[in-house]
Amino acid sequence: MGKTAFLFPGQGSQYVGMGKEFIESDQECRELMEMAEDVSGIPLQTLCLEGPMEDLTRTLYLQPAMTVLNLICWQMVKKAGISGDYFAGHSLGEYGALCAAGVLSPKDTIALVTERGRLMERESQANPGTMHAILKLNIEQVEEIVASITGKGVITSANHNSEKQIVISGESSALEAAAEVVSEKKGRAIPLPVSGAWHSPLIAGAVADFEKAVAKADFKSPEATVFFNVTAKPETDPDQIRAIMTRQISSMVKWYDIILAMYDQGARTFIEVGPKTVLTGLMKKILPKGHDCQCLQVDSPETLEKCLSAI
Repeated sequence: MGKTAFLFPGQGSQYVGMGKEFIESDQECRELMEMAEDVSGIPLQTLCLEGPMEDLTRTLYLQPAMTVLNLICWQMVKKAGISGDYFAGHSLGEYGALCAAGVLSPKDTIALVTERGRLMERESQANPGTMHAILKLNIEQVEEIVASITGKGVITSANHNSEKQIVISGESSALEAAAEVVSEKKGRAIPLPVSGAWHSPLIAGAVADFEKAVAKADFKSPEATVFFNVTAKPETDPDQIRAIMTRQISSMVKWYDIILAMYDQGARTFIEVGPKTVLTGLMKKILPKGHDCQCLQVDSPETLEKCLSAI
């Protein structure tokens, strides 16, 4: 039968109207949304259901908006009686995973992502940068290219999403120089529509302030196995988890390694809990050929029904 893993999406999965059916049909979902609005001080329900997309994409608003949607979807999955063995979230999505695994309360989760969004926006305005997805090259090739770009500004590998999808992050001049080398090596560099150089030294100025917010939150030991972005390994000690989550802002997201580790430890059902199917799409590129896994996704009553009938 295999084990079940829950995956929570991050920035880039948002859309106007996300969570509409759950919010309109379920009182507990509305209560979660109200709590998130109180804690964040942001009209999240209007943003999620009506937009505009421009505001919903702004990291300051997007982080609590996306996170409360992940929690709403998780609440409906839990209510349906689906349980799992492993939890992980992609970048911002890691907070949904921590809440779902009992590490953080919903309130602390929203408080942390609101502060994270504020600090990341502050740093991105002070140190402008962007991100490019690199396709058709592996991590070693990309790391080599990144190391070869000197004198053009800050550049780093930010997300290892699949074997041949790596996101680089940094100053535009450095990324453009890297893009030229990428095409020489028969790879593809695609600029991403982001408002900052996430997971790079350009936003490392957020780390010390975010550490103060993390210190105020109540971290508990996970009730199930959580694989962390920074290490691609499980961790159970609350103090270690605090330290990992503080570093996560400016560290590489090791998503490819996380999914392979879950697969190696027997995960055969992967359920993406939250808007869109970005992580489900990545699964097709990560899982070994001829695998016996099923990849499902839940962000509406309809997709929840499909998920229930599949498992």
